[in-house]
Amino acid sequence: MDSSNLGSVPEEEQHREESNKPVVSAFASLPDRRPTKSSEKYSPLDWSGFFDREEDVCIPDSNDVFHLYMAGTEGPVVFCLHGGGYSGLSFALSASKIKEKARVVAMDLRGHGKSSTENDLDLSIETMCNDVFAVLKALYGDSPPAIVLVGHSMGGSVAVHIAAKKTLRSLAGLVVVDVVEGTAMASLVHMQKILSGRMQHFSSIEKAIEWSVRGGSLRNIDSARVSIPTTLKYDDSKNCYVYRARLEETEQYWRGWYEGLSEKFLSSPVPKLLLLAGTDRLDRALTIGQMQGKFQMVVVRHTGHAIQEDVPDEFATLIINFISRNRIGPHGVEIPGLARPKPAQAQGQSPAQTKS
Repeated sequence: MDSSNLGSVPEEEQHREESNKPVVSAFASLPDRRPTKSSEKYSPLDWSGFFDREEDVCIPDSNDVFHLYMAGTEGPVVFCLHGGGYSGLSFALSASKIKEKARVVAMDLRGHGKSSTENDLDLSIETMCNDVFAVLKALYGDSPPAIVLVGHSMGGSVAVHIAAKKTLRSLAGLVVVDVVEGTAMASLVHMQKILSGRMQHFSSIEKAIEWSVRGGSLRNIDSARVSIPTTLKYDDSKNCYVYRARLEETEQYWRGWYEGLSEKFLSSPVPKLLLLAGTDRLDRALTIGQMQGKFQMVVVRHTGHAIQEDVPDEFATLIINFISRNRIGPHGVEIPGLARPKPAQAQGQSPAQTKS
């Protein structure tokens, strides 16, 4: 079965392993190999060419550590959540463009990338939402800047659930990338077969990158060269690379990611953008909502499921235009001619007590 048609479910699998020890990077253990022309074409690219810095956020009263990639210094925060089996570096190429107009934070969700938690297999929607809230709290305290949540596939579900809770007061926008409830729910029955049927062992990182491109899961070689390495880890016992995320062991949570997603998306009280790789992914609730103008929808042509990786420049432009269209500034919606309260006023002082 062609997994490219199952765009709203996890895209990567990982060989089953018994160890739960934190994984820092695919580069932690590299066998010596002679470069070839093929390996040079698919050689890894470092994240630092796209993001400005990386940071580990330790969550108080736990052993959970979440890895972040960050870029930009001004504007609202575009907080990016990747899909199942991906990592924060899925947004690397687009972040290099978005950071010219906004700040970008891309998080490795639990069980993925360089993040390490007490239970990497707990991918319940509630746990992942709590992880994001904890990271935002650690980063910004009680005064977070305006935040635009951007979520791809599984990460899109997390973003929608967070928005629907209506507790993130600084949330200014929601962007969901190629995931809708109808297609996702229908596809879940096939996921274990897809996960078990895909290549699970790679002799080198270059081979994994080549396979992801030749296999069609990613269509942009440069993005694959950045994002694929952190989706892997080296298994010393097998002398090969395997997938970092153990998605096949998290089946009990899959239905919770997507059930009721369309209504939650439509009920989110912020400007919304839905990016799709094909119109066939719209279900009935979203079709009606789109006709009623409840959200903006863009169908991105000539791309696969990972829109942000396949066409990063177009994706970045869509995000920047969404921010501009909805006048989202560093502190929220900015209406021309309406002055924002000064700090003293915000603390309850009257205008007479504040110097102009």
